[in-house]
Amino acid sequence: MTEVAGDGGGAAAVTHVLAIRHGETDWNAQQRLQGHTDIPLNAKGAEQARRLAEALHDQTLHAIYSSDLSRAKATAEALARRVGLVVYQDAALRERGFGSFEGLTYAEVEQRWPEEAERWRRRDLSFAPPGGETLPQFHERCVQALLKFARAHAGQTIAVVAHGGVLDAWYRAASRAGLLAPRTWQMPNAAINRLMVADEGLMLVGWNDSQHLEGL
Repeated sequence: MTEVAGDGGGAAAVTHVLAIRHGETDWNAQQRLQGHTDIPLNAKGAEQARRLAEALHDQTLHAIYSSDLSRAKATAEALARRVGLVVYQDAALRERGFGSFEGLTYAEVEQRWPEEAERWRRRDLSFAPPGGETLPQFHERCVQALLKFARAHAGQTIAVVAHGGVLDAWYRAASRAGLLAPRTWQMPNAAINRLMVADEGLMLVGWNDSQHLEGL
């Protein structure tokens, strides 16, 4: 059972959230679908995590949460060491489960399963890769996990390190963009994104702060 750190007090208070995608992996660089497959950070990803931690060294944080996959956990731990906190891991923050698509490039998925790839590409809400999750299942998992953590830290600031698809779900929830809306926003590895959680739900504050990654 996942431990949730602390209790920030009244439900009416706003929780500030730093939403962070993990640093780069070799599969990111190769454009391979990772999903639940546990792929570690590569050298660039480790440097991104270090720079992220340095960029946030004077940010007041009350807790750090992370996916239990090593690429997110290592990114979160770099930050935790810098600010003197521990990392609380939760499998609910994992990337979308892509089942048999995992380990393949987008082109390889298209070649092997053209019909499934077409349904995936048009964001068919009833489609799940063999052994994977549908978009609505994934979206609900991600949003409910973030709301749970935020409610445990009302009036505080937390960092949550997860995956590209997870941040996409949070952006959609915060901006009121539907699951079928085409993605027009970016989610670079180790960029800093800011959300608020209040009684009204998720709200977008700032997105894709990546100044600390310049030159990489």
